[in-house]
Amino acid sequence: MAGHDIPEPADRRPDRRAERRPLAESAAALPEPQAGRAHPCDPAFRHGVVVGFDGSLSSERALAYAIGMARRTRSALIIVHVANRLPATVWAGCEPPVFVDVPDHRTEVLGLELACSDHLSELSWVLVERGGDICHELEEVGREYEADAIVVGGTHGLAGRIFGSVAGRLARRAQRPVVVIP
Repeated sequence: MAGHDIPEPADRRPDRRAERRPLAESAAALPEPQAGRAHPCDPAFRHGVVVGFDGSLSSERALAYAIGMARRTRSALIIVHVANRLPATVWAGCEPPVFVDVPDHRTEVLGLELACSDHLSELSWVLVERGGDICHELEEVGREYEADAIVVGGTHGLAGRIFGSVAGRLARRAQRPVVVIP
């Protein structure tokens, strides 16, 4: 309150609250906000549900489950399509560590199919395209959007058993809940 003095305590020791630093001095002691740390995603999609989608039957089941999960939790849906990356040895005879990003027009087709579907009409959703390792990219998108969960389809077949499924690798390394839909 303006004009109000803080009374001294009865034992005559000065009150420490009366020794206030000037506002400019106390503001200088506070850490400065980091200007470069803007959140990379739209705030409407933070704490949403991430789902890996490539158009396969198992990813369609995962998408259906993720849609229901997003509706129940009243959150947004982040649909992730990871584009293929092929070793450059296929293209130019280079050393195996070199990778080439192959233009993947499938993301555009998937986006159009999703935009025309009726089951996404009442839900906020975004389609994110990435290139690289599927597990790493799904976890990275989950981190960027601070996702509450990642939903993926299960792998059926010999390749998944030999090389390890995406769902299994993601479940072992993810920092958030992973839901695997068979």
